[in-house]
Amino acid sequence: MTLFDRPVGARSLAERAVAGSAAAEVLRRVLAEEDTRLLLLVPDPHARFAAVELAAPFAAEVVDTGYGLCGYVFAWTPGRDPLPDGGPVRRYLGGFGDLPIRVDAATAFPLGERTWAVVGDAEFPSGEPAGLAPRTVLRRQLAELEERGLVPSIGIEHEVVFRAADGRPLTGHGVDYAVGGTEALAPLLADLRSASAGLGVESARAECHPGQYEVVLRHRDALAACDDALLLQLLTRRVTARHGVTADYLAAPEPGQGSSCHVHLSLSTSDDPEALGAFLAGVLRDARALTAVWAPTWNSYVRLRTAPFSPRELRWGRDDRTCAVRLCGTPSSPRLEFRFAGADAQPHLVVAALLAAGAAGLADELSPPEAGEPVGELAASPWEALALLEEGRAAALLGEDVAAQQAALLREELDAGLGAVTDLQRRRGALRS
Repeated sequence: MTLFDRPVGARSLAERAVAGSAAAEVLRRVLAEEDTRLLLLVPDPHARFAAVELAAPFAAEVVDTGYGLCGYVFAWTPGRDPLPDGGPVRRYLGGFGDLPIRVDAATAFPLGERTWAVVGDAEFPSGEPAGLAPRTVLRRQLAELEERGLVPSIGIEHEVVFRAADGRPLTGHGVDYAVGGTEALAPLLADLRSASAGLGVESARAECHPGQYEVVLRHRDALAACDDALLLQLLTRRVTARHGVTADYLAAPEPGQGSSCHVHLSLSTSDDPEALGAFLAGVLRDARALTAVWAPTWNSYVRLRTAPFSPRELRWGRDDRTCAVRLCGTPSSPRLEFRFAGADAQPHLVVAALLAAGAAGLADELSPPEAGEPVGELAASPWEALALLEEGRAAALLGEDVAAQQAALLREELDAGLGAVTDLQRRRGALRS
């Protein structure tokens, strides 16, 4: 095991900081070498990285000094246009100035070809954390949970569909748990295993829809889990591009199909055996109000409305994949699998929302409903999700600025869809002829 391998299990923010300091010393030495590059990555609200590549020897200095990145990355559309200049996003758009990015050396990962990737935290020139940055949102929720003496351990699994250049899935049928029938995937997967070695992959398998594959990362601290989930997507897209293939992280690859971002969560606590139940109850209570976090796009709602293993109904069950929340693990080491989010959701925000809702359940000393008992539903449409954002519960959990940012992003998503002519509209128009 090296300094940059991903440690398994819970790790507090203070423990992360210590690990980051130790890693920074090594990273500075590595980056001082000629022809070594640093890819500085910052998670944006659309489940992807904004990035800048820095060359040696300057890259070694950035480990200590940070580097500027235009603040509009936290207030832009998927097409990288600025959101309408209003509310909390205004602060990130004025003059399109830079925000300092502070390197978190604990995230360092070798990309090959003498390039290292590292994730950073955004702040304002005053030193104030950038409150709309997904990493900041998650850090804040982690700090609040740690005040309760609880440190979460998170495992994230993403489903992806591999498609040929013409859009066809690389397998012609569902290949759930299959070995035969996946031969077309084998060369790509071999390269992906090599590229992601050291990232702490726990398992990988063929999934139930054509061309679909699932990769599970071992459980680790929440920041590492979310950073590494996006890093795995980055590596996957790089590998598929070399094979002339695309990696599709749409929440609904087709009607009736779903690609998810399942979050496995456990709480490290020795004092309160009822904590996980209260946490579960809090998430079930507030999951509907937070639908826009789990389902940020038009396509998200195709998944929630049509995919049978992406349940919109809010209930939990013991090792029951038809439930929105699945209790699994062992009696001595239980964990919760939250199945709300699609593959298009921003993982830092998903985990932050789960922690905020769970912490509220702890604060209110809630008890979970009986297993299998429905207690509500997620929003059925983006308009319904937007109305829920504006009701105020999301603001109470995540902060007014974050809730307003999410509302602005969802409004832009709706506006973009309403300004487009789609194949669906053409087909329905033809039916009227």
